[in-house]
Amino acid sequence: MSNNLKFHHSWRESLSVLLRPQVWIMLFLGFSAGLPIMLIFSSLSIWLLEAGIQKSQVTYFSWAALGYSFKFVWAPLVDRVPIPWLTRAFGPRRSWMLLAQMGIVSAILLMAITDPSQGYTQVLIMAAAAVLLGFSSATQDIVIDAYRIEAADADMQAMMSATYIAGYRLGMIVTGAGALYLAAYFGTTREHYVYEAWRMTHLIIPLFMLVGVATALFIKEPAAVQRDYHFANSDYLRLCLLFVIAASGFVGTFFMGGMGITGLKTMYGFLDSNLMAFLLEVLRFGAAVFIAYLIARIIVLIGLANRELVETSYLAPIRNFLQTYGARTTVILLCLVSLFRISDVVLGVISNIFYTEMGFAKEEIATAVKLFGVWMTILGGLVGGILTMRLGVMLMLSVSAILVVVTNLCFILLAQVGYNEYVLYAVVSADNLAAGIASASFIAFLSALVDVKFTAMQYAIFSSLMTLIPKLTAGYSGTIVEAVGYVPFFTITGLLGLPVLFFIYLASKHLELAHPAQDKVSP
Repeated sequence: MSNNLKFHHSWRESLSVLLRPQVWIMLFLGFSAGLPIMLIFSSLSIWLLEAGIQKSQVTYFSWAALGYSFKFVWAPLVDRVPIPWLTRAFGPRRSWMLLAQMGIVSAILLMAITDPSQGYTQVLIMAAAAVLLGFSSATQDIVIDAYRIEAADADMQAMMSATYIAGYRLGMIVTGAGALYLAAYFGTTREHYVYEAWRMTHLIIPLFMLVGVATALFIKEPAAVQRDYHFANSDYLRLCLLFVIAASGFVGTFFMGGMGITGLKTMYGFLDSNLMAFLLEVLRFGAAVFIAYLIARIIVLIGLANRELVETSYLAPIRNFLQTYGARTTVILLCLVSLFRISDVVLGVISNIFYTEMGFAKEEIATAVKLFGVWMTILGGLVGGILTMRLGVMLMLSVSAILVVVTNLCFILLAQVGYNEYVLYAVVSADNLAAGIASASFIAFLSALVDVKFTAMQYAIFSSLMTLIPKLTAGYSGTIVEAVGYVPFFTITGLLGLPVLFFIYLASKHLELAHPAQDKVSP
């Protein structure tokens, strides 16, 4: 097995990592990464509702965050394409980081000068700003993940991911709760909409992005891999154009397919069942991917894009992974990545509804889950980072998977007890602590698998894949609860974690060296 996964440090060495600058740099970069996501998923929807936008239209704006699930599609651009002037001045990683941060700030400022209550045109501008925000934020995630992996040895990745998680959660609090507090302070309510309040809020929020901008300017470019930009500038431009055209084909097919599915459901009622709806969505997604691939293929065949650059950017990372691990181990790893988070994601979708039906008020849920729970996740991440350095990645991966199963079963206790604040806090503590430990060890595991020659692409595939199946499955959480009740549901979510243990065992048997330690820069 890889030495990147079997390291064992003393307690002193494990704790001393907290003093390394690279570890705390990730706190600030994590804060910058966590800021934008809650603007899309939380405060923006409330703003639109106050502005009189229909709920059916408001939910469409969540699609702006689809970029998080498809980061791997443009991750090769981050790995291979230089940015004029910026790359020469700051290097490949910091230049993309700064570009993404400028995109985030621009999107938030565009939101600030847009009043969705003033008609359809303003709503369209707001939608464009939300898409720009989601795309720029996902791009920042890609480059920060690549920087983290390239900036330190594999044995530091768990601790770096722990501080990254801490910063990410703090950033989410600032734009999740902070944006709503600011808007309320400036005087807007559901009954009395005040555009100026939201404008001021979105003029203030970009100031927090200065944390990420200053960090990107301050840090040094990783020395792990030197990029060789030997293609012509026109080749890089045409590669970007290929991405834009293929992505447009994907988006167009995906949304046109959605309209077609709606029409079919209206005509044929049996298609509205859960199973058929799921199969239609899979077909819709597959068709969109096929059209995008077909467009890209045609563009390459007719010579509008440089075939060598396309293969280097998109195919070489996949070939490299298959050559490194072999087909059998690759299948095992992909199954493990796809299923590792399934228990907590499936449960998490229904958790707030469960707390409400147990009799807890919104304020009690907010305090226990959104505030106390966040700090427990941060603590779990730090504990997970230290233990992973001390015990090794594979052992902590197994321990954290068991903890997730056990803490899911703890919800059965709350379901049987009902309204009890002490039990609520105990369950939330255990659940979030286990989630933090699991995240730290899992990110360290994924980071050890990546070849630094293809960091952005390979890690983006992992980070997209690890939420795809859990999120698809989570969509049926409510249906399962209605069919069997909460206690059997929590039992099922716990049991979903057992296959993960099996794949961890298989991975520990088959895993080969991801990349030698000498390929990484020493801290």
